[in-house]
Amino acid sequence: MNRISARIAAINESATLKVDAKAKALKAQGRDVISYAAGEPNFATPPNIVEAARRALADPKNYRYTPAAGLPELREAIAAKTLRDSGLAVEPSQVLVTNGGKQSVYQAFQTILDPGDEVLVPTPYWTTYPEAIGLTGARQVDVFAGADQGYLVTVEQLEAARTDRTKALLLVSPSNPTGAVYPVERLREIGQWALEHGLFVVSDEIYQNLTYDGQRAVSIVEAVPELADRTILVNGVAKTYAMTGWRVGWMVGPADVIAAAQNLQSHLTSNVNNVAQLGAVEALNGPQDAVAEMRAAFDRRRQTIVRELSRIPGFSVPVPTGAFYVYADVSWLLGREWGGVTPSSSLELADLVLEQAEVAAVPGEAFGPSGYLRFSYALGDDPLLEGVQRLQRLFGTA
Repeated sequence: MNRISARIAAINESATLKVDAKAKALKAQGRDVISYAAGEPNFATPPNIVEAARRALADPKNYRYTPAAGLPELREAIAAKTLRDSGLAVEPSQVLVTNGGKQSVYQAFQTILDPGDEVLVPTPYWTTYPEAIGLTGARQVDVFAGADQGYLVTVEQLEAARTDRTKALLLVSPSNPTGAVYPVERLREIGQWALEHGLFVVSDEIYQNLTYDGQRAVSIVEAVPELADRTILVNGVAKTYAMTGWRVGWMVGPADVIAAAQNLQSHLTSNVNNVAQLGAVEALNGPQDAVAEMRAAFDRRRQTIVRELSRIPGFSVPVPTGAFYVYADVSWLLGREWGGVTPSSSLELADLVLEQAEVAAVPGEAFGPSGYLRFSYALGDDPLLEGVQRLQRLFGTA
């Protein structure tokens, strides 16, 4: 008998965390590695949020079990944010607070999918989605849009991939790994198509407050309000408020879907840490000055990394308008010799730049097809520029 179940043995390690761990291990050995791997803001959590957590620690009632679905005050704050930013009015009972956005993604798919169902996944995609879908017994169907399309899929592509087993569409805007933001016209087309075919939509909005160049990340339920009864919104405080380690996310959706997901969570984790939940209440309800400052810094870094990467021959860099990632098409670099090495895939190219330039980037294989590198610009201005200059030297442009 196998010691590990086939279901769990089939899970792949998170590629982004794997690359980041390798970079940190090299740093521990004394290597001067600059890592663009992890999607984690380099800022401290804003002081007002930390202070709210301190107050929560002083109150003994927060040492106890609380409702599995989340503290009432946080569910109310999330409902208000959903109306404010996603244009959807929901009751607090339609909100489920989770241990980070990853748990929301997992529970969303567990709640609506059965073995044999199919999920359309615009590609490139975040590395966790395939594992969360696969654990349900459903099948992921990739719908690829490359740099030439600005990494945005079309209704025609989705329709070509749809079958009578298609149950859901995954939508991510702004996107990890590409930073692409769907314009409202495209969202409306996609939403109407999903509504026509009776599909569920799982919409990951974790980066919705990080957009640039006057762009706004419109929610699909704002573009097509009639779709709300078949849409699950996934979100959290991690990226916008530099709270990755606090582990507070949420699902918003139809009452029956949220009730079923709450039943699952009651057996899986029960309530989220109460102190972190009260910090999240302050994040959503408190002053937003720090958010604006962080977004301005991300914007500055975005412009720097796009400008400097674009100087390297063979790097095709569509300008991202959301999140904090650049997704460079580096297929031209493959099959050519660099520093005595001829990489045949972006996985080998990522190893090359890590070993020879001491720069960590995540290869395209983590997000779909080979031929791409993802760079997070959520690190400091100085190391960001230094890392790209190393790449320029490696590929002969500096």
